[in-house]
Amino acid sequence: MSPPPPAPPPAPPVTSAAGLGLIGCHRCGRLSPAGTHRCPRCGSALHRRKPASLDRTTALLVAAMILYLPANLLPMMETRSLFTQTQDTILSGVVYFWTTGSAGLAVLIFAFSILIPMLKMAALATLVISVRTGRPRSRRQRMTLFRVIEFVGRWSMLDVFVVTLMVGLVRFGSLAVVKAGPAAAAFGAVVVLTMLAAFSFDPRLIWDKDEGKDER
Repeated sequence: MSPPPPAPPPAPPVTSAAGLGLIGCHRCGRLSPAGTHRCPRCGSALHRRKPASLDRTTALLVAAMILYLPANLLPMMETRSLFTQTQDTILSGVVYFWTTGSAGLAVLIFAFSILIPMLKMAALATLVISVRTGRPRSRRQRMTLFRVIEFVGRWSMLDVFVVTLMVGLVRFGSLAVVKAGPAAAAFGAVVVLTMLAAFSFDPRLIWDKDEGKDER
């Protein structure tokens, strides 16, 4: 007599709000039954995932990447004195402070004006590509990466402050007129666009594949 077949393994417990038929409010966090259109607490529209999250994040990120080039290649400021007229980019300001003995200030400007915006865009691009391709690995690491982007985003306007500091400290004559160059607007737009891209990204999309969902 053959032994009975082994019992099937128990189904994994449902651990998400979506699996329990609940939907969370993006504004106040209250959970409501699926099918509810308005949050009973704050009145905000309810969505299981932010509508068109990846599309908006991708569009904002691409725009920031495009503007990142003129922000670093075009003049950040234009200095005009009685005898000379000069144009300085962010990088030329970094070089100036480095060669004149202000290495700490040069490193500060380089980090906040060139390195950190570039790393933010690279991190956001990694998250968007990983969700679109559905890679099943390192979800916790990517969630940690998103939390880092969120934390850095709170200090995003510090990038603009550092560039303003550079404009005020770069060498110019006593009878000089200093005005912002075309790179200033591009750099400010990069900062704002990366902030909006991080806000538009829905981190719950990272975990959707675990439950067989792909709501983008």
